[in-house]
Amino acid sequence: MAPIPGSGLAKGLAVTLRTMTRKTVTEQYPDALPELPPRTRGVIALFEENCTVCMLCARECPDWCIYIDSHKETVPPAAPGGRERSRNVLDRFAIDFSLCMYCGICIEVCPFDALFWSPEFEYAETDIRELTHERDKLREWMWTVPAPPALDPGAEEPKEIAAARKTAEKLGAQQAAEQGEERS
Repeated sequence: MAPIPGSGLAKGLAVTLRTMTRKTVTEQYPDALPELPPRTRGVIALFEENCTVCMLCARECPDWCIYIDSHKETVPPAAPGGRERSRNVLDRFAIDFSLCMYCGICIEVCPFDALFWSPEFEYAETDIRELTHERDKLREWMWTVPAPPALDPGAEEPKEIAAARKTAEKLGAQQAAEQGEERS
């Protein structure tokens, strides 16, 4: 059966009429912040204490928008007779958000959980050169990162937490035994 001439126009006008009769909803953005989904991707936040300056994030970034500078420091031996160690110290960590395509590869490849998605989205600048944010600003955004979702109650305890708990229990037992010997 052939379509009736003008039926497409009638359907389009019906949609327009339905839309015109609905009440409009306007978000009053600057005054009222929008409700964001729990794991919104806004900007990349840096947890500086976990960064070992391995440079994986900068190497894997397809846009080369992560800038990292560091220097080596010598750490004295942990025990007498040990040898000195060297470690990298972070001098600069910056992300140029005018180049970033928000793919999240840097967050995925970070082996030490130093990078996270923050739901922060209000970082507009009037000059494009000011969109390169240094580690101080990235650290500020870290405190806006939501906590990870709770584990399944029936799931096994992560091995890292189990190992830490066993170590803490051992130390607690040793300290209790030492205190008991001192009292005797």
